[in-house]
Amino acid sequence: MSWKRRSAFFAVMLVSLMLILAGCGGSKTASAPKSPADSPASEEKIKVAFVYVGPVGDAGWTTSHDNGRKYLVEKMPNVETTIVENVPEGADAERVITQLAEKGNKIIFTTSYGYMDPTINVAAKYPEVVFMHNSGFKTAKNVGTYFGRIYQARYLSGIVAGKTTKSNTIGYVAAHPIPEVIRGINAFTLGVQSVNPNAKVKVIWTNTWYDPAAEKEAGNTLLAAGADVLAQHQDTPGPMQAAEQQGKFGIGYNTDMSKMAPKAVLTSAIWNWGPYYVKTVEAVKNKTWTNEQYWGGLSDGIVDLAPFGPMVDEGTKSLVAEAKQKILSKKWDVFTGPIKDQTGAVKVAEGQKMTDAEMLSFNWFVAGVDGTIPKN
Repeated sequence: MSWKRRSAFFAVMLVSLMLILAGCGGSKTASAPKSPADSPASEEKIKVAFVYVGPVGDAGWTTSHDNGRKYLVEKMPNVETTIVENVPEGADAERVITQLAEKGNKIIFTTSYGYMDPTINVAAKYPEVVFMHNSGFKTAKNVGTYFGRIYQARYLSGIVAGKTTKSNTIGYVAAHPIPEVIRGINAFTLGVQSVNPNAKVKVIWTNTWYDPAAEKEAGNTLLAAGADVLAQHQDTPGPMQAAEQQGKFGIGYNTDMSKMAPKAVLTSAIWNWGPYYVKTVEAVKNKTWTNEQYWGGLSDGIVDLAPFGPMVDEGTKSLVAEAKQKILSKKWDVFTGPIKDQTGAVKVAEGQKMTDAEMLSFNWFVAGVDGTIPKN
């Protein structure tokens, strides 16, 4: 074989060997192109549903939950949410919850006390779905409950009201006579009396969650009875608007209600559901979810006070800050004795704390409340 032919032969062999080696090397180090399904952006959506008792624009309870839902979507882009608003408590709720389970939602948050039994009933039929019921006490293998110790924020707001009132009559527009509402009235009253023992909290029941006209009218009735500060356990800012129209003050609830009545609202006891919704969905996604009965407080950030209005003085702010630190220390809580009921009987002995079970079944008013609890 001539030198040229040998050179050409070896050159061909060298190129062939290099191609073979390159092919072998590629199979070890290069990965196949990812399909769209492999990318994080196209990860399968987690379908999450929310059932609301009022409209998302109520500026109160339902708005607070929908703000939490929006936070969830912002923090977890692969979550797809569905909402159903204005769902009555009872048979309608069971029908709506069933439809949401049928549509493939893997987590369903039912956000009103009256949804408790409908949630339990539907959950029994859909064991692969996680149900979270707000403010109730019944659980199942796939049903948990969640709420916040809003009574802590209520107590702090009571300090503000107690320092603000001049007439020593503070009105409270209350929704339904259930333990949750009674507990809030009691906590608020204890806060009022901690700084103003002469003040009374006068209660009117509306038997509504969301009725702007009725709740505003209840506020007007309390103002006519001598109240110069209004508090509320309602889903609308109606009582706050009544206070502003009459040149009085108010304590909002659920969200910062100062936008609806800026001259009246001293502060508001507020909810921050977003982080909890993220935590829950992540737990379901990671298969670490358990059917807990969550009841977080100021230390978790799930409840708080909204910013103070300009009419709240520095001395009052200092008293609130001091009381908040006592609660955050966990060495003291709102329902620590001595606590008397309306008749003057000691219900909680000095130095004793009410248990969660006792607080969750409140059916009596503390001293300082002017009102009665209707019999169901």
